[in-house]
Amino acid sequence: MAAQRKIRILVAKPGLDGHDRGAKVVARALADAGYEVVYTGLHQTPEMIAQAVVEEAVDAVGLSIMSGAHMTLFPAVIDAMKERGVGDVLVFGGGIIPKEDAPRLTELGVAQIFTPGTSTRDIVEWIAAHVIPGGQDEAEAAEGE
Repeated sequence: MAAQRKIRILVAKPGLDGHDRGAKVVARALADAGYEVVYTGLHQTPEMIAQAVVEEAVDAVGLSIMSGAHMTLFPAVIDAMKERGVGDVLVFGGGIIPKEDAPRLTELGVAQIFTPGTSTRDIVEWIAAHVIPGGQDEAEAAEGE
């Protein structure tokens, strides 16, 4: 059996939001936990993020949204990912997101929302429990061996 590769996570800041301290803290915590992390930087369009998902072959995408545009940006990123054939990549996020919006985001395909005050340990543990290197297809193929 081949050695399992590290989980690859893309952390992105969609939209015009210029506050990225939280995204950088999460990216660093994930890297410190042993994950491969790609941080795309500020002011990414949904299309840019989806293209990076394809190019970087990531296992999960973390979106940080502080601007209040979460109900527009999460679906736009998920739709752009589907258009590129990577709609099965796990999407999670954080930022200023009201609790009442979380159920709708879940319906739209966001796996988890982390609100301000969530510890980086909780995020790292959630990734460990929910993200599979190579995605579901590789995990299912490995079970069949």
